Amino acid sequence: MKQFYKILILLIGLAAAPAVYAQTAFTLQQCIQYALENSVQVQNARLDEAIAQARVHETIGIGLPQISASATAMHNNKLPRFFNTYNGPGGFFDFSSIPGIQVGDVVAAENFFQLKSSGDMNVSVNQLIFSGSYIVGLKASKTYKELSYKATDQSKEQIVQQVTKAYYTVLINKERITLFSSNIARVDSLLKNTKALYENGFAESIDADRIQVTLNNLIVERDKFLNMNELGLALLKFQMNYPMNQQLDVAGSIKDVNVDAGAEPQVLEYANRPDYQLLEVNKRLQELNIKNISSASLPTLSAFAKYGYSTQSSSISGLFKTESDFDELPGVGPDKWYDYSNFGINLSIPIFSGLQNRYKIQQEKIALEKINNNFRSLKAGIDLEVQQASLNYDNALKSLKAQQQNMDLAAKVANVTKIKYEQGVGSNLEVIDAEDALRQAQTNYYNALFDALVAKVDLDKAYGKLLPTNQNK
Repeated sequence: MKQFYKILILLIGLAAAPAVYAQTAFTLQQCIQYALENSVQVQNARLDEAIAQARVHETIGIGLPQISASATAMHNNKLPRFFNTYNGPGGFFDFSSIPGIQVGDVVAAENFFQLKSSGDMNVSVNQLIFSGSYIVGLKASKTYKELSYKATDQSKEQIVQQVTKAYYTVLINKERITLFSSNIARVDSLLKNTKALYENGFAESIDADRIQVTLNNLIVERDKFLNMNELGLALLKFQMNYPMNQQLDVAGSIKDVNVDAGAEPQVLEYANRPDYQLLEVNKRLQELNIKNISSASLPTLSAFAKYGYSTQSSSISGLFKTESDFDELPGVGPDKWYDYSNFGINLSIPIFSGLQNRYKIQQEKIALEKINNNFRSLKAGIDLEVQQASLNYDNALKSLKAQQQNMDLAAKVANVTKIKYEQGVGSNLEVIDAEDALRQAQTNYYNALFDALVAKVDLDKAYGKLLPTNQNK
């Protein structure tokens, strides 16, 4: 039974362990997915989505009943005077006992209607019934949430573009490392054959020395390239937000990548671009902003209700005494709390507020016109980007095809010169030159291949095809 629990705990630990420890070889799609889940840029964009969602709920909450409660206990050390005009003897207020008083004099008497201490506690409810600004605000809050989604899509597009280029760099470097090993093995074999020929008197020692120099240069170049490959892996980890101290490798081969996938004619749809979608949402927000200012001239209707208790006393302590506190004081009782209530509706009708709203609307309409200008500028920029990306991609494919042919020819020449040399009808210098030409052709080919892959990524970005359609919210 103990062994069973040990195995169970081990399985739970493996299931809970981060995926980074379980998998170190990533395909391109897995690299992109990891980056979209862990990139700080995307995480912050998702936090902005959460803020936008909270703002929607905040706006909705304005239209819900607003309930509040309050309690007040107050003592007036000196009550305000009660002012009245003396109209002669008699009446409810007779001030004739004041020496020298005359009819028409203003009398400041003590307040007969209020005790020094008072208390109040109540619960009030307010409910918005109609408000043009609230209705527009609801629409604006939902549009603002959509704006955060489009901003997230734009961040995702940037991450996909960066990760894809870094992934192709590592994938090509991986292929070139294999090629280095093949070249070194071939030159090493040639060196051994040349040494054998020298030992049998069919070659000079200088022939072996020349090939040894070529082999040494190849080994040094390979070692430098291995260090550069580590830098490429570090860049990919950085773009993915992958732990720098963890092992990472890329799966697959550069031969599996279809460089010609974007060569077919494509149709440009501006709406597929996240930056265009973002500008569209900004335009709707600006239109709603104009409506919101215009709605300020509409009436606002709300309902209210209040229920509470109040009391007064000659002292602050009297507000909190109960019946039992007065048992030993015959004829004296506590100050009672009396309930009260009210309800009603409130209608607010703006009549004249100067010219502020008029000029606010004028300013916002000008801002909307600027957004329309930005649409024209963005479309022109997208057209230029598509044209440039298409030309770069077309040129990259032509260059790649030429470099492929050059590499194949260089490999053929190197192979023929090696055979001729081994058969004694060719020179050692021809072999060295052929090997150098082959190595240069291979370098040119892989540089052209990387340029073509990058051009394809830029072309997909220009057409708005880096992100899957279902990711656009």
